[in-house]
Amino acid sequence: MFLVRIVIRSAWHRRTSLLLTVFSIAISVCLLLGVDKLRKETKNSFINTISQTDLIVGARSGPINLLLYSVFRIGNATNNVSWESYEDIASYAEVAWSIPISLGDSHRGYRVLGTSTDYFEFYRYGQRQHLSFAEGQPFAAVYDAVVGADVARSLDYAVGDAIVIAHGLTSTRFSQHDDKPFVVTGILEKTGTPVDRTVHVSLAGIEAIHADWQSGTRSPLRLSAEQARNLDLQPETITAFMVGLKKRIDTFRLQRKITEYAHEPLLAIIPGATLAEFWQSISALEQVLLVISGFVLAAGLLGMLTTLLSTLNERRREMAVLRATGAHPYHVLLLFVLEAFYVVCAGCLTGLGLLYSVLYLARPVLIDLYGINIAITLPDQQQWGLFAVAIGAGVLVSLIPGWIAYRRSLQDGLALKI
Repeated sequence: MFLVRIVIRSAWHRRTSLLLTVFSIAISVCLLLGVDKLRKETKNSFINTISQTDLIVGARSGPINLLLYSVFRIGNATNNVSWESYEDIASYAEVAWSIPISLGDSHRGYRVLGTSTDYFEFYRYGQRQHLSFAEGQPFAAVYDAVVGADVARSLDYAVGDAIVIAHGLTSTRFSQHDDKPFVVTGILEKTGTPVDRTVHVSLAGIEAIHADWQSGTRSPLRLSAEQARNLDLQPETITAFMVGLKKRIDTFRLQRKITEYAHEPLLAIIPGATLAEFWQSISALEQVLLVISGFVLAAGLLGMLTTLLSTLNERRREMAVLRATGAHPYHVLLLFVLEAFYVVCAGCLTGLGLLYSVLYLARPVLIDLYGINIAITLPDQQQWGLFAVAIGAGVLVSLIPGWIAYRRSLQDGLALKI
């Protein structure tokens, strides 16, 4: 207790420099824990983009490519799946439900997804969460559309607004399906997934707007919206489809069965496994962020070392008086270790408080802009480990000025001119 009182009184006389050191370490710890928290929550959000879907089936290509265009609306399919193959596989005894997907069009920078009403019933994200409507209802007529939360917010759409879909991913005047506008019948709640950035229409709607298009260009023989509505609008092909099974034990067997499908080359992927594989391929980035944060923490500890070293000359008489009153050399070393321990602990606790303050303020923004829901929870085992590493590193750093003070003689301190 005697040494603790000495440390506290000594620190109080140097409170300005030590407070700056505490704040420096707090910023470093906040950044280190913040990056760790953000990468974990981002990974969870990424992995939970789609759930309760056992298989995604598309034309034979790469698993990640199929995942990207079917779930994240990134890129395009190398080929389509025939409607006959879709109906055949959807009728398998193992299949409980299926969701057809047709991609290829866009609306003012957002992808358009053609699907069926089963999409709103069976699609799951996060922890088995259903899609729900903030306003309106699912599409029912050919020219109805349901928009995601981000689409509605950025384009200021409301139920009843008319929208025009563009052919392909461009929005030039020549690619617009402006003769067959859609009406917004529903706006989905925020999900934090690509659903928010998607315009959903029926498969019949996709067929209707392309009824008078051939090979990517408009045919001279134009059809009105009403004429197109009265055609047979069953699609010939779709981009991909999602499958839910009655028993999950059948997943691998059905996946192999689809891969060996005789009528056309198909690929079936397990979304969860492919998502994990894809995240693994980009995990180097999160490691880089952690390394950078580690360097920031090291810079904070070096700042503490600099502060302790810069005060050595000022404290030579203090050390000499302690030695003269009977303190052992190791007491001098222990004083520096205790001071560094308290400074680093104070920095870690301040950094933790700063982190939770930032998370509390930034959480609504991250959910709204990026769909990342950061849970404000106590540090996990790995983060407590980071605390221990920071404190241990601080104690080790303090051994340098402690050793220097330890080596200085009693006579050197008493002979100091002031």
